Amino acid sequence: MGVATGSAEEFESHRPRLFGLAYRMLGSAAEAEDVVQDAYLRWSRADRDRVDRPGAWLAKVVTNLCLNRLASARARREEYPGPWLPEPVVTADGVLDPLEAAERRDTVSTALLVLLERLTPTERAVYVLREAFAYSHREIAGVLGVGEANSRQLHRRAAARVAAAEPRFSEPDGRRHRELVESFVAAARDGDLASLERTLAADVVWISDGGGAVPAARRPVEGRGRVLRFLAGLLPRYADGLSLACAELNGAPALVAWSGPALLTVASFVVRDGAVAVVHNVAAPDKLAFVARRLSHPRGPAGS
Repeated sequence: MGVATGSAEEFESHRPRLFGLAYRMLGSAAEAEDVVQDAYLRWSRADRDRVDRPGAWLAKVVTNLCLNRLASARARREEYPGPWLPEPVVTADGVLDPLEAAERRDTVSTALLVLLERLTPTERAVYVLREAFAYSHREIAGVLGVGEANSRQLHRRAAARVAAAEPRFSEPDGRRHRELVESFVAAARDGDLASLERTLAADVVWISDGGGAVPAARRPVEGRGRVLRFLAGLLPRYADGLSLACAELNGAPALVAWSGPALLTVASFVVRDGAVAVVHNVAAPDKLAFVARRLSHPRGPAGS
């Protein structure tokens, strides 16, 4: 085995974890891919005789590359047309690091990624490294170049801000969550507003991200009645040729809608007390490219 081959194989063994770190930091699959590629270029040029722990070295490189991007990303998102939502990712195909533990799944959920936008870049880095990857504060201090006490303070502040922004909701078991999402998908497929109504909480909120490229609500739609009226106007426009299905995205069941071979929209669901409390709907075409490449679109007639 040549040195170059061995180096590449070493890096590939860390790729899912590095992508998972970059994705949680940035909320963008496309940018996470770019960061991981940049990290590979740095790895290929590094003097690896001086790298005692490749995983830690690479995590530090990726974290700092993400920190460099977050400042400009925040400025872009302030000018974003309507609500900004993270890019959805498939979590059943191994592109992300393993998500066996419930805590790991929570750290890649759409709802949490939205909340992480409220943190400063450094707070976000500390929170992700601690909560998603179980780094010690000593390890985090080494990655970020801060003191351990500072790391602890940043983590406390980040955790408090996340908890204050969205009180922990009561999730059903995995089977119940999937059943609820499947009921929503079936009702939407049939245009059955009465059945849709039964899946929604009274204070449900529908949040759309069209990126200014496709029609989408520029403000959250709040309340069961308003959401149903919104869906009543939306569904007939897309009924012909639309195929709806469930897929595991961001660690939970989600709705995916295809128009022929094109992925049209993705919706993820926050569930509270057995009903859909929040819907995060991503329709911006550039945010669907990554997930579309990793999903197989349905074959056969619409609604099959």
